[in-house]
Amino acid sequence: MKAARKRAQAEVEQDVFLAGRPSRQPLDRISGKWVAPILCAPGGDDSPGRPGAAHADAPRAMRCSEISRLLAGVSRKMLTRTLRALERDDPFTRTVTPAAPVTVSHEPTDLGRSLHHMTRGLGSWARTRMAEVLANREKHDSRTS
Repeated sequence: MKAARKRAQAEVEQDVFLAGRPSRQPLDRISGKWVAPILCAPGGDDSPGRPGAAHADAPRAMRCSEISRLLAGVSRKMLTRTLRALERDDPFTRTVTPAAPVTVSHEPTDLGRSLHHMTRGLGSWARTRMAEVLANREKHDSRTS
């Protein structure tokens, strides 16, 4: 009975869907508003005509200004805050190159590259299913109005 109780307790402690658990923290980090777009940005997007399209499968180091240009609507403050949080959790590294002027680049780590590939999959799903989602939203709104 004791071993079964310990196993059950261990499962609860590792349940990423229970708030307040240490295992929940990575899920909370990657669910932030700007995290998925930032994780996709260094590799670009495989949509034709999008910046970075040639590098769709190869995440690369980018300066903050490059990432900012890819993400319409993100403020410089929010981008910096999100990149710092990602650096802390290790999906990104920050490299300062002493030069005139000093350059700072952000590059995905192995952890970040694994997230990059998953978030690109979500982006691809969103692009291919957006018409369906919008039609369903319109249908739902017409029923509830």
